[in-house]
Amino acid sequence: MVPAHDEEELLPACLDALREATRHAPLPVDVLVVLDACTDATAAVAAESGVDTLSVDARNVGRARAAGAAAVVADDTWLACTDADTRVTPDWFAQQLRLARAGADVVTGIVLVDDWGDWPEATADAFRAAYRENLHTHVHGANLGLSGAAYRRAGGFRPVPVAEDHALVRSALEAGLRVARSTEVRVFTSARRHARAPEGFSGYLRAL
Repeated sequence: MVPAHDEEELLPACLDALREATRHAPLPVDVLVVLDACTDATAAVAAESGVDTLSVDARNVGRARAAGAAAVVADDTWLACTDADTRVTPDWFAQQLRLARAGADVVTGIVLVDDWGDWPEATADAFRAAYRENLHTHVHGANLGLSGAAYRRAGGFRPVPVAEDHALVRSALEAGLRVARSTEVRVFTSARRHARAPEGFSGYLRAL
């Protein structure tokens, strides 16, 4: 599932990466793009790619993710979440499902950045250092997966504009669900200064 608000520029690369990961997945995969109050050509990009879409007018990533999950989730569903400015690796689905077969209810992975052009080198260095020190504590909506049963037990995504991913994982832990934090589940995400959720990843980079 991919929430998207005015992502006509970056969504094509996201969907290309998901298409490649689908080829390596051990089970059939359906991709859903949740079009959240889009005013550009995001809807056309998604339509041209042939993925499923759902339109909402929330301008809120928590609400968008919740709407997407409600449309597809069942107890036997594995809900894999990323972002429209993110490219998953070819083994992304396979790695999540490997951990699910090993008993994980929830899987959290890591984010990598391959273009620091908008930031000084010191920011990139600080990000890498912080990540090394706290590698197993990070939670990213751009790299998150969980079973449908776990999603329901954790109460789903909260209708908040930021940190809906953290709230879901926190609730999963409180509910006694098994959370696997893996460095093998990886994505490459955008380090743009003006992100769609300014208090999210771009806000974290500004704080660094």
